[in-house]
Amino acid sequence: MSEEITLDGIGIAPGVLETIATVAAQGVDGVAEVSCGPGGLAGLVQKGTTRGVCVEVGGEGSLVATVRIQASYGRPLREVARDVQRAVIDALLTHTGQSIASVDVFVDGVVFPEQ
Repeated sequence: MSEEITLDGIGIAPGVLETIATVAAQGVDGVAEVSCGPGGLAGLVQKGTTRGVCVEVGGEGSLVATVRIQASYGRPLREVARDVQRAVIDALLTHTGQSIASVDVFVDGVVFPEQ
């Protein structure tokens, strides 16, 4: 992991913010998994993150998040991604009080129900 993030004079480990974003994304209907599993598009995830989530401090102290998910089959991907954005923004804002510059959601795959 990288160095701690300082928010209003308080040092926070990047993993804490990533955990907040991960839990928020996992709670969204249509998200099968928040992960950067081996291979495929998910293998392109940034170094330093192991769960498919990266949260950094951008310009002027606002947070920038990247979330990689596997979507469940049956819901429109655009809706799932929008709901993940909203959930992550709400969670980070609630827990940190920092403004959120962006939340980018990448759908790396679709999980089909087993038959």
